[in-house]
Amino acid sequence: MNFSFYIAKRYIFSKKSHNIINVISLISVIGVMVGTMALIIVLSVFNGFESVVISLFNSFDPDIKITAKLGKTFNPNEIPVGKIKKLNGVIYYTNVLEENALLKYRDKQYIATIKGVEYDFKKMSKLDTMMVGGSFILESDSNDFAVAGQGIAYFLSLNLKDFTAPLNIYVPRRMKTIENQINAFNNLAIMPAGVFSIQQDFDAKYVLVPLRFARRLLEYKEEVTAIEIGISKNADKENVQKEIQKLTGSGFIVENRYQQHKMLYKVMKNEKWAVFLILSFILVIATFNIIGSLTMLILEKKKDAMVLKSLGANNKLISRIFLIEGLMINLIGAIAGLALGALICLIQQKFGLIKIQATGTFVINTYPVELHIKDFIYVFITVFVIALLTSWYPVRQLRKSNFLDIKNLSTN
Repeated sequence: MNFSFYIAKRYIFSKKSHNIINVISLISVIGVMVGTMALIIVLSVFNGFESVVISLFNSFDPDIKITAKLGKTFNPNEIPVGKIKKLNGVIYYTNVLEENALLKYRDKQYIATIKGVEYDFKKMSKLDTMMVGGSFILESDSNDFAVAGQGIAYFLSLNLKDFTAPLNIYVPRRMKTIENQINAFNNLAIMPAGVFSIQQDFDAKYVLVPLRFARRLLEYKEEVTAIEIGISKNADKENVQKEIQKLTGSGFIVENRYQQHKMLYKVMKNEKWAVFLILSFILVIATFNIIGSLTMLILEKKKDAMVLKSLGANNKLISRIFLIEGLMINLIGAIAGLALGALICLIQQKFGLIKIQATGTFVINTYPVELHIKDFIYVFITVFVIALLTSWYPVRQLRKSNFLDIKNLSTN
């Protein structure tokens, strides 16, 4: 193997730079390098966008969410609250009550979701750091306040400085029989105290209110629609989730952040690997040059093969030389592509040179990139498999055509 590698290396780094085969080999290396670099950059950009989306959802979604398997609401006393709070890693615990409602502010109306939360929600979500107007205040003594998403505030034209115009919230009453339309809805007024902005899905959907206000509006005493739990960073979240599921039993669903939006994350993963397959196919096309350059190299080195054959080399050794030659061309391009792709991603991370060219307000203004070591491993394995196939084919044709027979080697 060492001798085969030595001869193959000599063929690649030949000093005859004017040789057309050397030029074709260089073009092949560049093709593999560009394809590999593109794979790393695109996968890193997908990683960056995925992290941005996850960070946005993390600002609103809890680490663990408990909901009833049957029915919309449940009594939190049905589960061992004390044992859950004592679990190692559980640091926040809040009851939540959600319901769709009609919002009315002055002469404008909007359908949104009211979310009644407790005090721990503020510390768990850190939503107070994402306020674009007013303050994150839900309770002050006996007074209740609402914090609306930016999209809702825009549609209703909320004026946080106008203390004479409350936000009126209407929800259908839970009475079995309704005598007239006037009694069909519960209506409570609440003053808006702030506006938050996370991303459009949340900004145009949610209005946060105190849990006590939501229960009074919806005519509930102790019922909740969910329990949201915050886990410490150092805790084993998967283990905590399993422990909570054991404590709650089969009548409840315990979901982590990914499971709460499993369709979204599944689509993101599928998009990433779909692009990976497309770029891999382009890389396969780029490596067709290697088949041509390796075939021409075999023809050019016919006399060299004859000399090696006369010195005692067998067909397997000579075939291995050309196989290693093709692999080296691919792997040199792959390693250079990986290094160059990583360098470009690091420069983008540091300086943000490539901006997002679009109108409107975005959470970020440059393309996010995030390097994952597993992406480098996947790309390298992909390039190696492609290299093995594209190098094996011309060598196989070489042996199949009896090119290495001593009679054929002796002829011009």
